Amino acid sequence: MYFFVKHLHMSAVAISLSLFILRFYWLNRDPEKLQRKWVKVAPHIVDTILLLSALTLCFIIQQYPFVDAWLTEKVIGLVFYILMGLYALKLGRNMLMRWLGFLGAIAWLVFIAKVAVLKHPILFG
Repeated sequence: MYFFVKHLHMSAVAISLSLFILRFYWLNRDPEKLQRKWVKVAPHIVDTILLLSALTLCFIIQQYPFVDAWLTEKVIGLVFYILMGLYALKLGRNMLMRWLGFLGAIAWLVFIAKVAVLKHPILFG
């Protein structure tokens, strides 16, 4: 069960990241594509699967955010990834600010991945 949920989680991460990059690309090159229904719905479906698989993994390995420092750091990283992604896709007022949001989101995702692989906190370790 663990390996299935772990691979589901990692696949959801890859799909979520791919959709984020695609939406950022379209924002810069072909903004009308962002109005397609599937483009608005798919990220929410994928992110729901991502969150549910993360919660399932927590129960399987019996480690929890705000109890285990490395999972707390993943949650903190996730919050900043979401905020930077929101800035990149919606809140950035000009292209420079959107690019900074995009690169910041990618940096936070790398941070989350590193913490996940090491299963050891980086910020509070």
